[in-house]
Amino acid sequence: MKLKTWQLVLIYGTLTLISLSTLMPFLWMVLTSFKPLEEVTNITPVPVKPHPQNYLEVSDQARYFGRYYLNSLFVASWVTFLTILTSSMAAFAFARLRWPGRNQVFTLYLATMMIPGVVTMIPNFAVMVQLRLLDSYQGLIIPASFSAFGTFMLRQFMLGIPKALDEASIIDGAGAWRVFFDVIMPLARPGIITLAIFTFLGNYGNLFWPLIMIKSESMRTLPIGLLAFDSSYNKATHLMMAAAVMSLVPPMLLFIVSQKYLVKGIQLGAVKG
Repeated sequence: MKLKTWQLVLIYGTLTLISLSTLMPFLWMVLTSFKPLEEVTNITPVPVKPHPQNYLEVSDQARYFGRYYLNSLFVASWVTFLTILTSSMAAFAFARLRWPGRNQVFTLYLATMMIPGVVTMIPNFAVMVQLRLLDSYQGLIIPASFSAFGTFMLRQFMLGIPKALDEASIIDGAGAWRVFFDVIMPLARPGIITLAIFTFLGNYGNLFWPLIMIKSESMRTLPIGLLAFDSSYNKATHLMMAAAVMSLVPPMLLFIVSQKYLVKGIQLGAVKG
């Protein structure tokens, strides 16, 4: 059905307005990062006197800002790696191996997704206290390295892989571990990349768990470090916006580089078999 000109104008106009409304907070943040402090409250979004020195002042005011960056990247990278490892192993057990009570255990495992994170935060914190992992990388990484959603997602991918491949590998003498690493993992690569992107982005911007786990300034991650510009530096909104723009560079680069894998992974994961 061919649309009329006025219909196309209406559709594209609506999509443009939706796009602008979505981009408006991001554009406001970028423009504010170039404003001096006295212009932050101005109604005009474009700075009258651009002040790019805000980006240099961020490092001068927060002596550990570079360390915040490294901490966030380090923690998010390790959480992503361990989540992929644990989720793929669990998904393989649920999708490809036969053992008594498999479906019942998987249903119980999925039920944990219904529990809000704030409910498990206090028990996790108590465990970290007992293990003496407060204010440490291990305390930030270990509790976040297991994902019921990741297991479910990869299980759906693995269910779509023909089981004849497993049988052929076993006939050739491969064990379960060999089938897992050499057959299933390469074929589940789109799902693994998709889960890796979701996991990295979710942990890179995580605030609440590091907020209760970290005490020393040198161990802070970027979200906690950004809060300092709203308290320690007397409402330095211009510096906070500059720091926020700088903190968005890694996730934006990751999304741009892996966009095609993300779309492909979501499409394949939506279809079983």
